Amino acid sequence: MTLRQDAGIDVTVTANISFDLAAAPAVTPRPESAKRDIGGVGIAALTREEALALLGDAIDRRDHVKLAFCNAHLVNLAAGDAELQRVLARFLVLSDGIGVDIASRLLHGASFPANLNGTDFTPALLAAHERPLKVMLLGGRPGIAERAAARLAQGFERHRFEVLSHGYFSPAEEAGLLERLRKARPDLLLVAFGNPLQERWIAEKLDARHASIAAGVGALFDFLAGEVTRAPGAIRQMRLEWLYRLWLEPARLWRRYVLGNPAFLLRMLRLKFFGRRPAR
Repeated sequence: MTLRQDAGIDVTVTANISFDLAAAPAVTPRPESAKRDIGGVGIAALTREEALALLGDAIDRRDHVKLAFCNAHLVNLAAGDAELQRVLARFLVLSDGIGVDIASRLLHGASFPANLNGTDFTPALLAAHERPLKVMLLGGRPGIAERAAARLAQGFERHRFEVLSHGYFSPAEEAGLLERLRKARPDLLLVAFGNPLQERWIAEKLDARHASIAAGVGALFDFLAGEVTRAPGAIRQMRLEWLYRLWLEPARLWRRYVLGNPAFLLRMLRLKFFGRRPAR
């Protein structure tokens, strides 16, 4: 894989999504030896450059990687769900947000090397790969994925973007969608069903026949389509984007953040003082 060397240049993909390009390391990392257990979820301790290099090499070799972005909410969902923990053990799981960073400091004595949330990391992955990629989008409400694909195509003209389906397909339609996916076999499949449905679906339905990388990307399509506004840059730098989202959508997100965040912190404190489980 060849990464762009335009270190320090800020590239704006949409009005609300931007990232810095950086050179890749010379050696591909081995994340399987650098997982940190956060409440039963093994999260890879990777820099952004290491994660980009790893996934870029997987694309070039036509390997198959299941990719998840883990924040405090996903840890909460997995806490009482052994099956979801087993599902996530089959993924490359990247750190997303200040919650898992606090947990890493509590449980392992160090922050994660980088905040690799899917909203910023996905455009960075597209920017880093010089070879034209085939990218397919699956999920969201009808029409949202098409708008997201159009915005991505504006920012990354060398790549080809295609919508597989919205996220409201029927069980009877699923076999046809999987067959289309198998025939197309994109380099990157973006699945936006929300946690934990997207991770379960990727784990249960997809393998090396369907895509090189199958990534659960949550609300990415909504951000790209302009349905949801991202927090201003200063708020993101303070790592308080969750608070901004709560302010925008209190009825939908109050349980996740007002109840979920304290529950997450209490769970991490219990693990610190009363024992922790190994990563699965």
